[in-house]
Amino acid sequence: MTDELKASEPIADPAVSVVGPGDGETILLGTTRMRVLEDGSNTGHRLGFTESVLAPHTPGPPQHRHAQHDEGFYIISGTVRFTVGEKCYDASAGTLVVVPPGAPHTFANMTDEPAVMLSTFTPDLYVQYFRDLQDMIAGGRALTPQANIQVMSRYATEPATDFI
Repeated sequence: MTDELKASEPIADPAVSVVGPGDGETILLGTTRMRVLEDGSNTGHRLGFTESVLAPHTPGPPQHRHAQHDEGFYIISGTVRFTVGEKCYDASAGTLVVVPPGAPHTFANMTDEPAVMLSTFTPDLYVQYFRDLQDMIAGGRALTPQANIQVMSRYATEPATDFI
């Protein structure tokens, strides 16, 4: 017999992750509430997935570059301003922004309304960054640009100093 499966042989079903509307880990980062929908534990760490609610006038992180992961943002509601290098893009509901490794970027909610976005991280490397930021805040440290950059450095991310 060869190593090939025959049509009559059963194949084990992989585990499926289902995260309901009230489920998932919640991370609070100042005026941003994030819900971790997939932290990579169900995807072999190939993909992380979050939902973020940015309160009105929420500033984003310092402009930065990731060395090891792609980041995607899909705007569900509201408008999020993405700054990529020196260019600004106001992304409204239905817009997808994909940031490859090495691209300088940041985002913010500049409006008077909340904004909701889904984010992907491939691989899932960056999900732990958000947990670390929450732990830093819980420990009494302010979420300053310098503190943010220090935590980013643990996850193959550096400030885009030519744009800060």
